[in-house]
Amino acid sequence: MKAFTIVKYSKPEKAFELREKANPVPAAHEVLIAVEAFGINFADIMARNGLYQDAPPLPSVVGYEVVGRIEACGIDVKDKLEKGTRVTAFTRFGGYATHVTTDARAVVPIGEDMDAGVACALAVQYTTAWFCAEEMIRLRKGNHVLIQAAAGGVGTALVQLCKRQGCMVYGTAGSDKKLAYLRELGVDFPINYNTTDFAKELKRIRPEGLDVAFDSVGGKTFRKSFNSLSKGGRIVGYGAAENLGGGLQIIDTLKMVFNFGIYHPVQFLLNSRGMIGVNMLRIADNHPEWLKVCLESVVALAQKGEIKPLVGAVFSADKLADAHRFVETRQSMGKVIVKW
Repeated sequence: MKAFTIVKYSKPEKAFELREKANPVPAAHEVLIAVEAFGINFADIMARNGLYQDAPPLPSVVGYEVVGRIEACGIDVKDKLEKGTRVTAFTRFGGYATHVTTDARAVVPIGEDMDAGVACALAVQYTTAWFCAEEMIRLRKGNHVLIQAAAGGVGTALVQLCKRQGCMVYGTAGSDKKLAYLRELGVDFPINYNTTDFAKELKRIRPEGLDVAFDSVGGKTFRKSFNSLSKGGRIVGYGAAENLGGGLQIIDTLKMVFNFGIYHPVQFLLNSRGMIGVNMLRIADNHPEWLKVCLESVVALAQKGEIKPLVGAVFSADKLADAHRFVETRQSMGKVIVKW
């Protein structure tokens, strides 16, 4: 098989080498997938820059999601998974390859006509959004919800899930183009965080505070999001994009940690507020059955047309560096994929 391998922490054109490797052999509970396309996630950018502690040591193959066909099944695999089935799958790294093995509970069959970009978006971005919005908290009709980086892949998914529940959505983005996209999605109050202090704008629009906030940025953005909650509000953090700075990394990391703020349980008790952290790798490792429920749920909604992932860009395999740069510079909206 071929695999894009990170050989050093650097710019995308220097970090990757395309290497030949033996095809992996599925364990008893795994399937081997011949990969049609794989997705790019911000965690991949962090890993390429040496900022993602869960990433395997170099040389490593990253990648959390693929769409392709099952080529072989372990002896314990059932659930209508068999050789030749087209699937979307969550992978615990290894996705940047022509073949990958993964736990069968992280694999769901898809139709022959499902777009590869849509299928990839469902595997990580929509599964993450579903877990945040449907499993970790309970959205109710009329809730006022803030979604940071709402034009991104998970952000788009959260907007659709929140609007599906009848919520009033406040979404942040960094350009007029992205704000226009958010309006098309149905965001009630799009906010440009580059030209407006989103916390002051939220205070102006909704002085009593918000019911829920979803934050993928971390640092001071997370702290301001938390402070925008009403009594009984909840915040779900699922990323730390602020950590990708341009200076000395240890200083940037310490600054981000400081910017998160310091919290005490009394704060939560007095104001009946909740703070939830989500790391889908931990869910995949410790509760793969939960991952299966989330992935099956979003695939079913997509097949019924109740959610519609946006495919923001499709790159050929020889343009992997361009794909990384496109996501890293925050030009992307929706899902970005690479096709073999």
